[in-house]
Amino acid sequence: MSEYLFAYGTLQPGLAPAGMAATVARLAPLGEGFVRGVLYDLGHYPAAVLDPSADGKIYGTVFRLPDDPEVLRQLDAYEEYEPDCVEASLFVRVKSLVEIEHGDSLACWIYVYGRDVGSAPVIGSGKFKS
Repeated sequence: MSEYLFAYGTLQPGLAPAGMAATVARLAPLGEGFVRGVLYDLGHYPAAVLDPSADGKIYGTVFRLPDDPEVLRQLDAYEEYEPDCVEASLFVRVKSLVEIEHGDSLACWIYVYGRDVGSAPVIGSGKFKS
C-alpha cells in the first residue's frame, strides 16, 4: 500500500537543499494540494500549524513515497523528528487529509511544527517561497 507525503516548505520541487536533493528526487510528485491551518515564516523554512476549522490554507506538493523505509528515516532526520522522543522534535510527522487538485482528499504524512511559533510572521498566502 502506498504512503504519501505532503510537503509545503523546503522539500518541495526546486527548494530542497543540496544535502536532501537526492532523497527528494526519489519522491514521486502527484500534484498540488492544501491543508487547513496557518503557515509561519521562520526565516530559512516555514512552520505549519494545522487547524481543520481554519479559513487559512497551507499549499504544497503531494508525493508518493518510494517503498523504501530509509527514505522516511532520511526525511525524519532532516525535519529533526524523533519518533521515540516527540517532545524533543523540531517537527512532528503526523497523518492528515490533504485536499488535492481535483477535489479529492488523500491521507498524507506532513511535518508540523513541534514548538511554539512565538512572534513569527504569518505567511498569509499559505505558500512558502525560499
